[in-house]
Amino acid sequence: MTASKWREALIPLFVFLLTLAAWEAIVRIKSIPPYILPAPSAIAAKLMEDRSVLLPSLAVTLGVTLEALVAATIGAVALALLLSQSKWLERALMPFAIVLQVTPIIAIAPLLLIYLTPQTAVLVCAFLVAFFPILSNTALGLASVDHGLQDVFDLYHATGWQKLIYLRLPSALPQFLAGVRTGGGLALIGAIVAELAAGASGQGSGLAFRIVEAGFRLDVPRMFAALALISLSGIAIYGALAWLSHLLLRNWHESARDRSI
Repeated sequence: MTASKWREALIPLFVFLLTLAAWEAIVRIKSIPPYILPAPSAIAAKLMEDRSVLLPSLAVTLGVTLEALVAATIGAVALALLLSQSKWLERALMPFAIVLQVTPIIAIAPLLLIYLTPQTAVLVCAFLVAFFPILSNTALGLASVDHGLQDVFDLYHATGWQKLIYLRLPSALPQFLAGVRTGGGLALIGAIVAELAAGASGQGSGLAFRIVEAGFRLDVPRMFAALALISLSGIAIYGALAWLSHLLLRNWHESARDRSI
């Protein structure tokens, strides 16, 4: 990596550290009590102090998020392939997927908690939120095949499976990966929302439950510490999926090319 690229990569980190320094300074100068706004140093200290409680909760939330993302990816790709085979089937099933997407998950979560165990309800909520972006992006990619390439495959009398494997799936890969990147963050959001609903009813063990629990105890530093772990988890999930996307596309797709070359 060149020096200019290193500088570009360090700019967000520098701005983030500058923001934390300004936050710390404001809290100290104005003597804001920690039960109103804790300083970053107080949040870090609380994170170390309560790590035996927060880290297992983080593992629970991340486990549910990754399970939901994997299930949503498999289900969305399978359904997108099915819908791409029949316009009639697409018109019949797509409205149901849209209804699930536009219905607020905060309204669904309390209902799921009635019929399912808290862990299963959280998993289903995370799945529902992550499912539609992956489905819609994959379906769009499968439908966005270059007509010139399609004519070439027809000219050589390629079978349906050959067209799917060598033409439609590679063409859909960039859109699919974009959907997975979006779905990864949304799966975490869905898990957190469902955990908040479960925590409000006194159930659950994830990070959002710890936030609700700390709120009942007016332990604001712990709330911020749990929120910091959630934010870092979201950044890590997006970063991992973005790296995977770059790894799969860098040698052939325009979206992953190095613009400086």
